Amino acid sequence: MEKTKAQSVWGILRITLGLILLWSFFDKLFGLGFDTVTDKSWLAGNSPTVGFLKFGTDGPLASFYQNIAGNALVDWLFMLGLLLVGMALILGIGMRIAGFSGSLMMLLLWSAVLPKVHNPILDEHIIYILVLLGLTYSDAGRFIGLGNWWQNTQLVKKYPFLK
Repeated sequence: MEKTKAQSVWGILRITLGLILLWSFFDKLFGLGFDTVTDKSWLAGNSPTVGFLKFGTDGPLASFYQNIAGNALVDWLFMLGLLLVGMALILGIGMRIAGFSGSLMMLLLWSAVLPKVHNPILDEHIIYILVLLGLTYSDAGRFIGLGNWWQNTQLVKKYPFLK
């Protein structure tokens, strides 16, 4: 199949969003010194969620998020979400699950700080949700990725939700 310019853009957008999520995972895991300093990393025994959820949340849902800050299950779900959604986007496989679960993760992050500072509704999390849904519905895993191969595996043919 000949790729159109739009398909190439969707493929590049998919990969770059995946790299953003994967970078966040590695920064929180190792404390690369960007958003997370080394002594606050997950490998150093710290929670990857406690800083933001305990001190960065605001608005009507703040107490909920502050109460789950540092919970081991929340930490694991967040880190696995960053890793698995990021890898799926980079590789172009499992786009339905990655698109919907990534959208849910972004919605939760968006709702942790309400109202927004610069715009009462929109921020980058809403844009990421729209991009993730666009990637999902455009079947962007097939463009510059392993999506064509993945969709033709027996596993995906048997369980199409894995597409």
